[in-house]
Amino acid sequence: MIEKNVVTDFCSQVSEPEIGSGTYVHPLAAVIGNVILGRNIMVSPTAAVRGDEGQPLFVGDDSNIQDGVVIHALETELNGAPVAKNLYEVDGRSYAAYVGCRVSLAHQVQIHGPAVVLDDTFVGMKSLVFKSFVGKKCVIEPGAIIMGVTVEDGRYVPAGSIIRSQEEADALPKITDDYPFKDMNKGVVHVNTALARQYLASHKG
Repeated sequence: MIEKNVVTDFCSQVSEPEIGSGTYVHPLAAVIGNVILGRNIMVSPTAAVRGDEGQPLFVGDDSNIQDGVVIHALETELNGAPVAKNLYEVDGRSYAAYVGCRVSLAHQVQIHGPAVVLDDTFVGMKSLVFKSFVGKKCVIEPGAIIMGVTVEDGRYVPAGSIIRSQEEADALPKITDDYPFKDMNKGVVHVNTALARQYLASHKG
């Protein structure tokens, strides 16, 4: 389902999602409101990307939004005035939630803005990123909770961790050549871009 949002006191404009070429949104997924999806993205069944409260929501090229993923955000406007604390700036533009290119959001992940996840990062199953900025080439292992922190490029978050202070975030281990999940994201991106391409082709036939 792809549809416009509704007007409220925290959302003064109606927006229609922007869907890039080569992106496939499964009929059982929901993409609503002020959402920008890049190219070659797979949006799987039961995923919800709702730009009807915090906005805009952005997902870059070649990323994937797997089954049950939720991307949503706290309000970024109230009675016509911006709520600056609920926005992050990336490349000179403000976003409620920003997901970069070649990012994998595995099953049942929640990205709740204000939040940023930069390029080539893997977010493992049932993880939460909230009020946080996650750098490039990170791995968030399954079941992790990241709240109110900045995670530097090239770090990994062990499965089940709860990271709630900047001190904890700064102490996260760096990804090294012997880290077993170092290259996993590349395979996940390959699989999901291929799925998007083939599902689109099958619906055109």
